Amino acid sequence: MKETLSTIASRLGVSSSTVSRVLSGGAEKHRIPKATADRIIAEARHCHYRPSHTAKSLRTSKSYAIGLVIPAMSNPFFADMASVVIRQANLRGYTTIIIDTMEAEENQKQALESLISREVEGIIVAPCGGESYLEELAAAGLPVVLIDRYFENSSLPYVTTNNYKGGVIATKTLLDFGHKDIACLQGVTSSMPNTMRVQGYLDQMKEAGLEDRVRVVGSEFSIQNGYLETRLLLSGERRPSALFALSNTIGLGAMKAIREMNLRIPEDISLISFDNNMYLDYMIPPVARVSQPLEDMARLATKILFERMEDSSQAASHIMLTPNLIPGGSVRAVK
Repeated sequence: MKETLSTIASRLGVSSSTVSRVLSGGAEKHRIPKATADRIIAEARHCHYRPSHTAKSLRTSKSYAIGLVIPAMSNPFFADMASVVIRQANLRGYTTIIIDTMEAEENQKQALESLISREVEGIIVAPCGGESYLEELAAAGLPVVLIDRYFENSSLPYVTTNNYKGGVIATKTLLDFGHKDIACLQGVTSSMPNTMRVQGYLDQMKEAGLEDRVRVVGSEFSIQNGYLETRLLLSGERRPSALFALSNTIGLGAMKAIREMNLRIPEDISLISFDNNMYLDYMIPPVARVSQPLEDMARLATKILFERMEDSSQAASHIMLTPNLIPGGSVRAVK
């Protein structure tokens, strides 16, 4: 039999309202004797009682749920992001409903409509388009916070990384090691992080007087994209001496292609990636990468969302965090 407030109350000979007040932390406020409160708490623990969120939501007109919309759960970056958001929401007594859009704007719209039908109280989105629809939702009173990806001149709050600076850091690192033939393996071309990283690469190459050696290829933040584009680059007449992969997934695909062609990292070709993950330290050699403050990003986005759920009149926050370089053995100087 499922335990309820009524069954606990019946066994202890008290009212259901008394049990409810104790288990919701209101014993002192309602002047319930400590001995009675202790008995109720002990009994609830003994029978493994869990409160009904459905009943609670009916009483408070809240769903105690938020939505998280991400473009690729298979990407470790977004999986780690989801983990942080879930943890932060749980601390506030909320459930997180996660939907993977698979980088499709139509899927994103369906995801948002599904979350609205479930009456979530707010949504965190790493968008793959759909700016006007997201703006409409926010204007209608649903708190929306963008994470990682954002729109220029948007009224929507967002938390992201200074991706331009990250692109500059990675490219400058390779240039400082003497590389001149540096190819950039990009991801989804319409996403703001990709655009900014590529711009950082282009500006550094131009500053070094290497505009004629610029090569930007690819179209997805995927292992397959990194693999295919690297195979093509390394099979061409002018093989690059270094690769800048704009995500860890692209970097993994590049590494697979390099090894299949019996080339060595960094002896034959250097590699630097974007995004950090612990497994990159266990690669042979450890991969040099530009790290985003992912946990801070997810924590801030969740904090902003809950603040807007409490007070929708707050001004939109536009936060850009600073990336940093994690050196690795995948880059060496050109001889």
